[in-house]
Amino acid sequence: MKLITISFGFLFSLFTLVASAQTSREEVYADIEKSGSVYYAYPEVNEVYAPAPKGYKPFYISHYGRHGSRYLIADDDYLSIMRTLDKADSVGVLTDAGRNVRRRLDIVWKDAEGQGGELTPMGYRQHRGIAGRMYHNFPEVFKGHRQISARSTVVVRCVLSMTAFCETLKGLNPEMEFTYGSGGRYMKYLNHWNEAAREFTSEQAPWREDYRRFRKEHIRPERLMNLLFTNQNYVKQHIDAENLMMGLYWVASDMQNTELEVSFYDIFEKEELFDIWQVINYGHYVCNGTCPWGKEIVQRTFIPLLENILDSADEAIKDPSVAATLRFGHDGNVMPLTGLLQLENCHNEETNPADFYKAWSDFKIVPMAANVQLIFYRKGNSDDILVKFMLNEKETTIPLESDVKPYYHWKDVEKFYRDQIEYLQR
Repeated sequence: MKLITISFGFLFSLFTLVASAQTSREEVYADIEKSGSVYYAYPEVNEVYAPAPKGYKPFYISHYGRHGSRYLIADDDYLSIMRTLDKADSVGVLTDAGRNVRRRLDIVWKDAEGQGGELTPMGYRQHRGIAGRMYHNFPEVFKGHRQISARSTVVVRCVLSMTAFCETLKGLNPEMEFTYGSGGRYMKYLNHWNEAAREFTSEQAPWREDYRRFRKEHIRPERLMNLLFTNQNYVKQHIDAENLMMGLYWVASDMQNTELEVSFYDIFEKEELFDIWQVINYGHYVCNGTCPWGKEIVQRTFIPLLENILDSADEAIKDPSVAATLRFGHDGNVMPLTGLLQLENCHNEETNPADFYKAWSDFKIVPMAANVQLIFYRKGNSDDILVKFMLNEKETTIPLESDVKPYYHWKDVEKFYRDQIEYLQR
């Protein structure tokens, strides 16, 4: 009987773990900003970390961070909606609700004009906050005259995120030395996509047919068009209803990343937002996640990044002057990295599109300013190195045995990933 009891206890624990990993409709309904996908603003951090094993002190941090909160990617993402509504208003087919939306867009445009793709003030604050917490949570890493390497993709919002992050650390300890880099040399591992991955993620890829069918089933703009326009014949003749709905969805999602007290969620139903999010999450899971359809294709193209993480760590272990390696890029880099590292709940596999969101959720992995941190610990001057993993400043695990979880022996971790690289390169 004891054996049976233990077995049921194990199964219950396993069920609880799997259930906790899943995203539910109710979870998104309870915090509708999560439906914003990669526009979900960085959540509040209030963590209590597991103490390191006795005698071990942090000495090095390896980091990859997404840029902070930004405006929509281009000015035209705002202007195209405004032009559509203005044209409809000029012929008298906007409802009162439609005109109200148009007035709100004026407020948004006043803030966003000329800022397409750039950081919002919140984006700077996020990186200052992450840097400050890193310094205070692991003070031993940043003591004295130490070296920090900071590299960014060539995109301005990433460079400025790097700047905000490093200026914060420099302000906390002026003795630290920083080396900065941004250019083609670093793009080879910070944001590298090989030809096979580009082909797999292209609009011509075979899986896109099912994706387009799923999209058509889940994006239903009819109710919204009736809310905004008095004449549905006009809508059919002059407006791409799906495109307009998606444009408004992105504007609504991005408001959480601004200083504005403006919302557009009142023009959507929660079910509509949840369904749109499912569509967006579908694309991210297949193109950037661990969907079995192309998991190895996607992961193979990020081998240079994983190799850089491993090689940089080995160098830091040998060189006591090195405090941290900081890297700054995009959501489309962090997502594959978390799958390649096999961080908890970031490498689940699912082949049924209706259940993708239950296995893998983009907003949990890559909110604005998302980050992966590997914190390295050493006992005295010994070669016994431990490492722990954090996703968005929360401790997480990898599928590797350890007698000191959530800490792992670096020699085991490095072998685990080197073997994985060798497997993917076959």
